[in-house]
This record gives sequence, C-alpha cells and structure tokens, in this order.
Amino acid sequence: MSSTMTVEQARELLLQHVKVMDVERVDLLDSLGRVLAQDMASDIDVAPFDNSAMDGFAVRAADLNGASEQTPARVRIIEHIAAGDYPELEVGPGEASRIMTGAPMPLGADAVVMVEYSSVIEGDGAIDSLVALSRAVAEGENVRRRGEEVRAGDVVLNRGESIGPAGLGLLASTGHAKVSVYRRPRVAVLSTGSELVEVDQVPGPGKIRNSNSYSVAAQVIAAGGIPVRYDIVPDDMQATREAFTHAAANSDFIVTTGGVSVGDFDYVKPVLQELGELMYCKVTMRPGNPQTMGMIDETPFFGLPGNPTSTYVGFEMFVRPAIRYMLGHTELDRPIVRARLAHDVRKKPDRRYFMRGVVSRAEDGLEVALSGNQSSALLMSVHKGNCFVVLPEGEREFSAGQIVDCIRLDIDEGIQL
Repeated sequence: MSSTMTVEQARELLLQHVKVMDVERVDLLDSLGRVLAQDMASDIDVAPFDNSAMDGFAVRAADLNGASEQTPARVRIIEHIAAGDYPELEVGPGEASRIMTGAPMPLGADAVVMVEYSSVIEGDGAIDSLVALSRAVAEGENVRRRGEEVRAGDVVLNRGESIGPAGLGLLASTGHAKVSVYRRPRVAVLSTGSELVEVDQVPGPGKIRNSNSYSVAAQVIAAGGIPVRYDIVPDDMQATREAFTHAAANSDFIVTTGGVSVGDFDYVKPVLQELGELMYCKVTMRPGNPQTMGMIDETPFFGLPGNPTSTYVGFEMFVRPAIRYMLGHTELDRPIVRARLAHDVRKKPDRRYFMRGVVSRAEDGLEVALSGNQSSALLMSVHKGNCFVVLPEGEREFSAGQIVDCIRLDIDEGIQL
C-alpha cells in the first residue's frame, strides 16, 4: 500500500477496482438517464408511410405551377383525410384531398399546400367544393417520406449511449416497450462519529447534525446510483466493524464520511484493514487530504473526510466517476474551462487546491471568482458556486488576470463546450 497518492493515481486505482454493473430489462420510461447495454434497432420504417407535415391540401405539384395570390390555381376537393384515416381516392388533375398533419398521402398527390394559402370559392369547404390555392409548391414539399428518419432494421441507439428524452421517444417510435440497461449500483452511505445527531434533533454541547449523509446520498442520486443510508456509526470498533460488514454484503459500493484521519477514535482505516484491503489513505489535495480507498471482499470502499466541503469535493473527484463507470458511462469527467481570475489568490504550495468558485462571462471571455469562505467545514461556497478552481501543486500565488482551469459542476460529463 502507498499511503499517499496524487489525484490522478488515486482516481486511476479506484477505477481499476470498480466494474460495470450487470444488465437488467426495464420499462421504457424507467430507462431515462440509463446506459444502453445493447444496440437497439427499429422494427418498422419511420415514418411508416408518406404523410402530410401540415394541415392543408394534398395536390399534384404540377397543377400549381405559377400559382400566386393574383393567379391562384383552382382544385376540387375529392376527399377529407384525417390522421388515422387511410385515403380511398387517387388525386387526379385539378383535384385535391383535404388532409391533416400526419395523415397518409393519397395516391396521385406529391405535395401539400398549407391551409393558410387556400380560400373556398365554391361550396362550403366540404367534398366537391372548389378551392383556390395561392401558392405554388415543389414536388415533395410538406411531405414526410416513408423511412425518412429510419428504415426497418436500422440501429437507432447504440450500446453505451445514455438515454435522454429524445432518445426515449425514438425507442418508443421503433417498438421498444422494454430496454436492456446497466443496473444502477446500490451505494451504502455511512457517516461515522459519536458527535453526530440526526437532522431532526437540536444538537447539544459538542454535537453536530449529520448533514454529510444527506449531501452524499444526494450526490449518489445525481451520479445515477441508488443511495442506501445507514444509521450513524458511533466511534466504536465493533459498531464500525458490524456496519462495514453489513454494507459490504448488501451493496455494490461503500462510501463513508469521517473517521479517516489519525485521531484516537478514527476507526475506518483499522477496520478496513481488518476486513479487507487498504490501498491508500491520503491524496495530495486540498480540501480532503485524508481520502481512504480499499476493498472489502469484492466491494469497493471509499472513505471521505468528515468536513462537509472536503466530503463534497472528494465525492466529485473520485466517487462520482466510479459510479458513472459502474453505470456503463464512458464519459467520466465534467467539462473543464479556462477562465481569468477576477482577483489574487494565495495557497500553500504542497498540494493541489480545488477552490469553490463562480465562472461567469465577461466582455472578453470567461472570468472566475471564489464563491465565498473556502473553509472545508462550510458548504455555502459550494452551494453558491458552479465550479472548482484548480490551482496546481508547486505554486503559491495566483494573480488577478491569470488563466486557470475550472471544473464545471453545473455541466454534465460528455458535453462539449
């Protein structure tokens, strides 16, 4: 075991020890946001038949050559075709069928004139009425052709794609009531510390509310996993042992908060070493230098610090990519943008800093400012920010105007900026 890792080493070792979840079949609507486990092909042509893209009149384009407001073409209505109907009559010279959006095109017609360019000059607009059309159309205009989007047998979504609302609609139109996707991992969330009380309790002397359990569970949901929140684990070796054993047997990934430092009552590392394997316990970063990674049987384990911001940053940098990998995603990194510092920033040179900031657009490009107090115990700067300002190791001072990397927390992985 190497006790201290760089951010890259720590992340890579964790990703080496997680695996993609097995496959399950789910109802189509439940597949939203999930990753496809197989290619999905269409069972029909889409559109399944030539149909009208507009409410109007199905016509022969040649009959409307030169038609205008001054010299409209005259056609006689032979049929009304609603969506869901099937045309019975063929459109001949000087004829038209009144047609609704989505209705099948009748034989003989090769274009649709929008209803806005029509006026009834004889009759009541029903069958056998005479209509003036004041606009010429090209062959195929306002017609959706059969197979225009997809042909039967074409793959419409590929294995590994994440299913969004449009993709879900495409799957619906191509006959997929159920979809094969990678299972969402069950992530055990355990907060350790005898100083913790539940959120509905007023903390007494020396006590604090267990906020980490909720913020981490929310981060698990946001990453696509299923959080399983455990009761507070007190600073006790046997209680820690029992909680970890149960979590390893009933989850796909374990996340803990607190108890990973070197205090007399920090039991996470000794219990992890007893039950499984401890792979590292420090990462050269701030906030969140104490980060503990290991395995209990076949279950990956990641111990986050107890300070709320340290916990949040560590989850984003390590646990979120791991959960996304387990879900079948290949895009694991949030977008990074380059922005100009709005003010001077100082730091210690020994670690990489992930400072909470706000990226905004200025007249001459992107600008970033710190979003508040950078204490690892305070979440307000994370709440008000939209990025981590990355300040590398080995440097101490960063001047206003200097260009820095910013990890965009408000933009999902895989989005190109």
